Amino acid sequence: MTTPQHEQAAARPLPTADVDRSDPGYREWLKEAVRKVQADANRSADTHLLRFPLPEEWGVDLYLKDESTHPTGSLKHRLARSLFLYGLCNGWIRPSRPVIEASSGSTAVSEAYFAQLIGVPFIAVMPRTTSPEKCRLIEFHGGRCHFVDDPRTMYEESARLAAETGGHYMDQFTYAERATDWRGNNNIAESIYQQMRRERHPEPAWVVATAGTGGTSATIARYVHYMQYDTRVCVADPENSCFFDGWRLGDPAVHCDSGSRIEGIGRPRMEPSFLPGAIDRMMKVPDAASVATVRMLAGAIGRRAGGSTGTGLWSALRIVAEMRAEGRTGSVVTLLCDPGDRYLDKYYSDTWLAAQGLDITPYARTLDAFLATGRWPG
Repeated sequence: MTTPQHEQAAARPLPTADVDRSDPGYREWLKEAVRKVQADANRSADTHLLRFPLPEEWGVDLYLKDESTHPTGSLKHRLARSLFLYGLCNGWIRPSRPVIEASSGSTAVSEAYFAQLIGVPFIAVMPRTTSPEKCRLIEFHGGRCHFVDDPRTMYEESARLAAETGGHYMDQFTYAERATDWRGNNNIAESIYQQMRRERHPEPAWVVATAGTGGTSATIARYVHYMQYDTRVCVADPENSCFFDGWRLGDPAVHCDSGSRIEGIGRPRMEPSFLPGAIDRMMKVPDAASVATVRMLAGAIGRRAGGSTGTGLWSALRIVAEMRAEGRTGSVVTLLCDPGDRYLDKYYSDTWLAAQGLDITPYARTLDAFLATGRWPG
């Protein structure tokens, strides 16, 4: 069953009569805009694959694909580049007209960067609870923040602004899975496998992703199937998100009434870009566990990461524990999605934890016990 919101989000943008696409001036602008976006990819080196410190004798290796090193500091840089190329080549993004996006932050930061690169205005429709640092970065790249009190209204408000301004609603939640070439072309999945080639377990037993749009898990899972790898794909879902229930129940119409506390992932509805049939497993992760895990990660590798990294890493560590308990060797890969300095007033603040009623102590103890013994408590 498809909800009215899904129908609206999935509606194909209509071409406007005020742009003559045969006009030489427009075609020159389009060619230059596409060149600039492609040049950004050409200038960017690949992101690092970091080893998480586990005892060698465990026989299981854990890696984090560090997407925080992109020019805009997150995994969403890849998505924003793909969405801009998709929108430009489809004729949806036009000179001087704004690009509008519904986003909890990181996608908006990256899209603001690309909008500035090609010289069009950008408006981010965001929950009012979005971290101030993300808002600062959007404005740094020339974007404007437009806040809503209820995250569930972001879609309708974005579509309204696009109609009002004659702009283009990018709609990452619909187009993320189709804008990226999942068969290769330097997508994140192809990059992971290339970087794993010289490791002792080069084909991962598991890749763990988290879901905001669902585009990353769709890209990885499709690539795995296309290349005929035996890798399994797990998606970790935070509290206040319906991806897990939609996957478990096989119901795309499920929804929840409150927004995710883990910025960048977790959605109040089953987004069109999430492909439940392509993945092998999901885990529901308590928010307190996500926070405990990113704090542990800071001590383990000396790097702070955002809360979504904690959600994926918690699930990856549980999979490592299962492999150990079953006597299996191999490798597990998850993602370091963005840097923790965007969330110092949230996931690294005891005051924020107290205000949210989150107690990370039992989860921190679980992690300590596992890393000391190789067995998952309980």
